[in-house]
Amino acid sequence: MSGVYARRIARRTAVLAASAALTATGVLATAPAAQAAPPTPVSAATARTYLGQLTVKAEGSSSGYSRDLFPHWITQSGSCNTREVVLKRDGVNVVQDSGCAAVSGSWYSEYDGATWRAASDVDIDHVVALAEAWRSGASGWTTSQRQAFANDLTRPQLIAVTDDVNQAKSDLDPAEWLPPRTAYRCTYARMWVHVKHHWNLSVDSAEKNALQSVLNGC
Repeated sequence: MSGVYARRIARRTAVLAASAALTATGVLATAPAAQAAPPTPVSAATARTYLGQLTVKAEGSSSGYSRDLFPHWITQSGSCNTREVVLKRDGVNVVQDSGCAAVSGSWYSEYDGATWRAASDVDIDHVVALAEAWRSGASGWTTSQRQAFANDLTRPQLIAVTDDVNQAKSDLDPAEWLPPRTAYRCTYARMWVHVKHHWNLSVDSAEKNALQSVLNGC
């Protein structure tokens, strides 16, 4: 085990132990009341309508894909880029330094229910992954369009979550991966459909069926 990995595990163990202790006293039984969030997705009813309007076809090839074709994180204002804007938006009591980097705060990960107090433990997830978008139509976009998609703060496309959970998700669609925290799956499906509908991206049959199943239970 490398020294860096060992320190990471030790830090996470300490955070989880502290969280468990707080939970036992009822202090951390639910998400922080002040928790901010991505833009609210469309309702389940609207998502079901949107889902029916999406083009259904076999997923395209990943040939030619590169994350560099989706420029991110771009500057949003001053010295703040998109990642830092989302960290501030989705966190509680976030303090940023003069370079806009988050130096303190806490982040509740909706995907798995974990709370983190180091920005390094948090990833900004593209709800519809960049590679998934590429295979669903973005391969034909301009670089400008792909940049707008990768930094979309207007739709529910970006969310701060536990880094390991984001990495486990990778570029999988809802037929292959859903948030381990089942209480968030309805919101996640609404987010996914909202984003795909706005950006006119296609869905494959298995993906559509999985989304329909979740949305029918909302």
